[in-house]
Amino acid sequence: MSRIIPLSELREQIDAIDAQLLQLINQRALCAIEVAKTKIASGEDGVFYRPDREAMVLRRIKDLNQGPLSDHTTVRFFRELMSACLALEKPMDVAFLGPEGTFTQQAAFKHFGHGVNTLPVTTIAEIFSAVELYHCQFGVVPVENSTEGVINHTLDRFLTSSLQICGEVEIRVHQNLLSKSPGFDGITEIYSHQQSLAQCRQWLDKKLPNVRLHAVSSNAEAARLASLNASSAAIAGVIAAEVYGLNIIEKNIEDEPNNTTRFIIIGQQASAPTGSDKTSFVVSMGNQAGSLYRTLAPFAKLGIDMLNIESRPSRRGLWDYIFFIDIDGHCESPEIAEALALIKEEAKLFKLLGSYPKAIL
Repeated sequence: MSRIIPLSELREQIDAIDAQLLQLINQRALCAIEVAKTKIASGEDGVFYRPDREAMVLRRIKDLNQGPLSDHTTVRFFRELMSACLALEKPMDVAFLGPEGTFTQQAAFKHFGHGVNTLPVTTIAEIFSAVELYHCQFGVVPVENSTEGVINHTLDRFLTSSLQICGEVEIRVHQNLLSKSPGFDGITEIYSHQQSLAQCRQWLDKKLPNVRLHAVSSNAEAARLASLNASSAAIAGVIAAEVYGLNIIEKNIEDEPNNTTRFIIIGQQASAPTGSDKTSFVVSMGNQAGSLYRTLAPFAKLGIDMLNIESRPSRRGLWDYIFFIDIDGHCESPEIAEALALIKEEAKLFKLLGSYPKAIL
């Protein structure tokens, strides 16, 4: 029979390990400071964050993890450690769709960690502008939801922006009914983003069929409005309830249990290959039979997986469309570079949006 270790002895071991961890963490932080000095000495005084480098480090940590901590917990811990160390090199500003407490802010923290400064703005277009004008180094914008599809404002803004996609992050979206009221009684109106209202359509029809619904710019704005009147409620995340002092009347009211939103990171810099990447681009072609097939034929010829395709009206003519496409791999790989070159020859319009690391957990 194995010996039961006394609690006092276990606590002594934990205290000793904590001391070692603290020493090692601070050694890593000192290395980060030296990295900054080396970069500045070599003339690199811009953004020190490298999405490809961070993705490779986190994947290596995930591969090394043998438990009992889960991969998710381990990656989250190291992301926060890297975020804190990066802040010692140079604090980074990230624009998100505000106000405080939105899923977009949650996505920013999941991707960058809490060592960044988050800047709330009111529209997706303003996120692009904040990065284009160098008010922020990066921005986080929603691009698609597993239930309700693409966010058209994001796709449309890429047509006129010089920014690149340099990362992606996925958030499991839990919607909650929030209010100053302690329960359903007395609620006459509900505020939320139009996507969230759509994600909870069946629940609303069943539980609150006669309540007025108002679409607003964000779920956090919905929570703010709901905080002004006890007869109002909001559909939003738990963070919004904390920020605006609301009761959670009912949790997880989304119709689909696996409701997930994908966000992309936009910035000025390109990302180097990591071995697990996506490439996104925009293409349009003539409105003739078979034109889409001919344009995308190089993917089949060269064995490249197309992960997603979305169409949007080009606004240049009746029934003229632009296609937003994601493929597996990095644009610097020989086969993808060849395929994209062939597509450019066939297409009427082609714009590379970026190659970037795939989301990690």
